[in-house]
Amino acid sequence: MYYVYILQSINHPDRYYTGLTENLENRLKSHNHGQSTYTNKYKPWKIKTYIAFSEKQRALDFERYIKSPSGRAFAKKRL
Repeated sequence: MYYVYILQSINHPDRYYTGLTENLENRLKSHNHGQSTYTNKYKPWKIKTYIAFSEKQRALDFERYIKSPSGRAFAKKRL
C-alpha cells in the first residue's frame, strides 16, 4: 500500500506537511527524529490524515493534487 499523509506540528499547529510513503509508522518516526530538513524545524508531528492507495501512480497523483493550491483548500475544508 501507498499512503498519502498530512502531518500537523504539535508545537506549531498552523504548520502542516504532506508526503507519500509505503510505511507510515516509520515515516512518522523519521520526521519526529529530525531526518527531514523541512519538518525538523517544527517537530514533533502527529498524523492528521492519511489515505491508502493500492496503486503508486494514484498515490503520486493525489499527493501532487493535495500540494496544489486547490488541493490545500480541499484538505483544509474536508480532511
